[in-house]
Amino acid sequence: MRKLVALPVLSADALSSVAYGPEALLAVLVLAGSAGLGYVFPVSAAIVLLILAVGLSYRQTIRAYPHGGGSYIVAGDNLGPVPGLVAAAGLMTDYVLTVAVSIASGVAAVTSAIPGLASMTVPLGLGVIVLLLAGNLRGVRQAGALFAAPTYAFILAMFLLITVGLVQSIGQGFAPRPEPAVTAAEGVGLFLIMRAFSSGATAMTGIEAISNAVPVFRPVAWRQARTTLSWMTGLLIAMFAGIIVLAHAADVVPSSQETVLSQLAHLSFGSGWLYVFVQAATAAVLLLAANTAYNDFPRVLSLLARDDYAPRLFMRLGDRLAYSNGIILLSLAAASVYVAFDGQTTALIPLYAVGVFLAFTLSQSGMVVHWWNKRSPHWRRSLLFNALGALLSAVVFITAGISKFTSGAWVAIVAVGLFLLLTLRIHRHYALVRARLRLRPDTAPAPQRAVGPPPVSGESEELPDEVHNLALVAVATLDLAGLRALAYAASLGQPVLALHISLTDEEAERSRAYWTAWGDHLPLEIIVSPYRATVAPLVHYVEALHQKHPDLTLTVILPEIVTRHRRHQLLHNRTAPRLRRALRPLPKVVVTTVPFHV
Repeated sequence: MRKLVALPVLSADALSSVAYGPEALLAVLVLAGSAGLGYVFPVSAAIVLLILAVGLSYRQTIRAYPHGGGSYIVAGDNLGPVPGLVAAAGLMTDYVLTVAVSIASGVAAVTSAIPGLASMTVPLGLGVIVLLLAGNLRGVRQAGALFAAPTYAFILAMFLLITVGLVQSIGQGFAPRPEPAVTAAEGVGLFLIMRAFSSGATAMTGIEAISNAVPVFRPVAWRQARTTLSWMTGLLIAMFAGIIVLAHAADVVPSSQETVLSQLAHLSFGSGWLYVFVQAATAAVLLLAANTAYNDFPRVLSLLARDDYAPRLFMRLGDRLAYSNGIILLSLAAASVYVAFDGQTTALIPLYAVGVFLAFTLSQSGMVVHWWNKRSPHWRRSLLFNALGALLSAVVFITAGISKFTSGAWVAIVAVGLFLLLTLRIHRHYALVRARLRLRPDTAPAPQRAVGPPPVSGESEELPDEVHNLALVAVATLDLAGLRALAYAASLGQPVLALHISLTDEEAERSRAYWTAWGDHLPLEIIVSPYRATVAPLVHYVEALHQKHPDLTLTVILPEIVTRHRRHQLLHNRTAPRLRRALRPLPKVVVTTVPFHV
C-alpha cells in the first residue's frame, strides 16, 4: 500500500481512540469536581509524552523487524516463550476489547445524535457485531479507498471541530462559560490522578498496528512504515491535545446522555449538517476500528496454533481464505463482554488499559534485549528509545492494574492468567501427543530393528503380521443395510461375528429364527437388554471382549442409512454416530460404517 492508503487503514484503531480517550480522562477527574478538572492539563501532558515515547519506540521495532514484529513475536524471540504468551494474552484481550469499546463508543455517538435510541444500546451493538461477523466470514478485505474514507473523514471532522471551537473561544476572549454543576464525589489525590492517567492513556491503543503490518507497504517497506507511524503519532497527539484544550475551554464534562465530542460539536455547529457529519464520521471510524481487530485477532491466534499453544483448528482457512474459527471466537467473546457491561464505554475502559499496556511493556522490553544482543549500528540510541517506551508502558500497566483493580481491571488480569495457563496446557498436550506418535527404532520392520529406548507410555506400533483382527457387525434388523455391512465384513477375509441387541427374550428367539432362515452364514451373538438400552450393552460387550483378548484388534462395522436430502437424515435412527462416539475411546478398537443410500 501507498502511505496515503496505509495511514487510514492501519491507523483507524489508534486515531479513533480520541473519541473515548479524552472523555475517559475527564470522567475520572470530574469525580473530584472543579478541583479535579484543574489537573487535566498536567495529566494530558504526561499522556502526550507517553504517546510520543511509545511511537518512537515502535519506530525502532519496525527497523529491527522489517517483516512485521507484533508483541507476541518480539517478546517470544527475545524474552522467551512465557513472556511471549503473556504478551499474546494482552494482545488477545486488547483485540476483544477493541471490538467492544469501539462499538460501545460508536453506538454512543449514534445515541447522542438520536437520543430516542438510547434504550437500544445493547441490541444495536450486538447487531453491529453480527454484521462484522458475517462480513468477515465472507472474506471482507481492507480495500484502499473504501476503508480510507471513514478515517480521513474523521480526521477532517476532528480538525474542523477543534479549529472552529478554538476560533470561537478566541473570538470570545476565552470568556468563561457558566461552569456545569459538578458535585465532588471524592477528593483529589494520587490515586485519582493515577486512574485518570491510565484511563486517558487508552487514547493510544492500536499504536502498534503499523509495526505488525510492515510487509503491506511498498518498497522500501520499513522506511514507508516508519514514516506512516510518525504521521499517525503526530495526528494522534494533535487531535488528543486539541480535544482536551477545547473541552477545557468550553467547560464540557462527560454526561451519561451525550458524549463529550457530541457536546463540543453542538457548541460549535449547533444541530446542523456539520454536527451530523462529526457524529457520522465518529461512528464510521469506530466501526472500522472494530473491524481491524477481526484482521489481527485471528492472525495472532493462528500464530499461537502454529506454535502449538492454541488448538490447530485456528490455523484453518475458510472457503473465503479467512480464519473463520478465530473470527467466530472473537465475535462471541466481544459480544459477551459487551452485554456483560451493558455496552457502556466508561465501564469497559478499566479492562482496556491492562491488556494494551501489558503487551506494550513486554514488546518494548523484548526490543531492549534485542538491541543489547545484536549491537547493530546506532543500537544505543534505539535501546534508549525502547527502554523509555518499556518503562512508561510499565508505569501505565501497573497504574491501571492498581488504581482500576476493583473497577474491572481484575477481570483483564484474571483473563491473562487463565490464557497463560490454558496455552501452556495445550502446548504440553501437543508435546505429549508428538512424543507418543514419534517413530522409534523398535517400530521398524524386523530385519531393520535396533535396540533403543522403551516407547513412551501409550499404544505402540504394530506390524501387519502382528495384527489379529475380529470384525463385529452390529445388526439391528435383517435388512439390506445390515446385509451390506455383513457382506463387507465377510469380504475382508477375517473372522466375523454378528451382534444383535434384543429387548426381550421373545425378540431374541424371533431374531435367531430369522438368522437361521437367512442361512446362518455367520456366527451370531444375541444380547438381551431388558432395560431397552442398545448402545451401552454393545459397548460393554466390546469392552469385555477386549479385556479377555487384549491382543485382538476389534473392527466394529455399523450399517448407516444415508438419505438423499440432509433434512431427511433427522428422521432416521442415529445409533451409528452414537456407537462411534462411545467406542472411539477404547484402545485397539476400529469403528467404521458402511453407508446404504436411499
